[in-house]
Amino acid sequence: MTCEWCQSNNTVQTTKEAYWELPDGLKAIQIHNIPSVYCQSCGMNYISESLVQEIEDHLFLIHTHDLPHAVNYDDLMNKPRTLKKNYFRM
Repeated sequence: MTCEWCQSNNTVQTTKEAYWELPDGLKAIQIHNIPSVYCQSCGMNYISESLVQEIEDHLFLIHTHDLPHAVNYDDLMNKPRTLKKNYFRM
């Protein structure tokens, strides 16, 4: 995998946690074990842009009112969707 920041191929897959604001903006949740990339050349540890979009879309498509304040990435992504896709994304 190539680092999105420095273009180095000296990367490893890792996980990280992050706080995420829900689409309605009423609260944020903590997501644990989000797949991420650690670049051993530049030291960046980041979540890829495509995965950020995937999480954003998923949060838009599920019932978020019953989400706990902290959730594991896999548990979040296994929540059933109420819509098939984000129709507001262009």
